[in-house]
Amino acid sequence: MKKIHIVLLVFIALSIAVLISFMGNLSTYETIASAKQKQGKFVTLSVKMDKSQPMVYDPVKNPNYLAFTALDTLGNAVQVVYHNSKPTDMEKSERIVIGGTMAGDHFECKNILVRCPSKYKDDPNAAKRNLYDQTSSSQN
Repeated sequence: MKKIHIVLLVFIALSIAVLISFMGNLSTYETIASAKQKQGKFVTLSVKMDKSQPMVYDPVKNPNYLAFTALDTLGNAVQVVYHNSKPTDMEKSERIVIGGTMAGDHFECKNILVRCPSKYKDDPNAAKRNLYDQTSSSQN
């Protein structure tokens, strides 16, 4: 074999190894019911906060403890415990993505990704006006 063939085979083998390693990190959103069946396994949930239930967070007493009730798209609820500081504007967010493990009857959260609330949620025509204002000001 020529040296170029050996180099190409090594490059192809490394490329395949990298692709396989990335495929292991692909995750899908679970439901609360499926997460309860996978006790102790890391799962990712897309949920919203149940604002009818109290959120437990006292930064003076313990700034690294947050507990709240989360609802998934099917209406299932679970108590979430997060041992870190509360993300900013978490209450305003429409949906949050949490990653962690089920530990008995509650979800031990390791990370929280807060989805930004829609800027134009209350006024759908504001997006059109904003776009029009930007276009007209750039033409001047």
